[in-house]
Amino acid sequence: MITGGTCRMIDITVILSILVVCGMVISAILACHFENLLSAVIALSATGLFAAAEFLILQAPDVAISEAAVGAALTPLIFIVTLKKIKGGKDK
Repeated sequence: MITGGTCRMIDITVILSILVVCGMVISAILACHFENLLSAVIALSATGLFAAAEFLILQAPDVAISEAAVGAALTPLIFIVTLKKIKGGKDK
């Protein structure tokens, strides 16, 4: 038997999931449209954070931790270091 509280919790979870997916899509579109590469990398990192949040909503905390570490931290760090090195090579 479904009580009113359970039904509300399901509705809140669905609404939160829809908001997170919309944020993920918007940040992915922004990552493609930014002219500045650093801004695109930051938007890509936001996409990874939204994906990690979605995995938490879907009750997969181990995948969420992996996505947060790789998609939101490690990959943007590698891109930022690469951008610094490429721009550093042009100045010399």
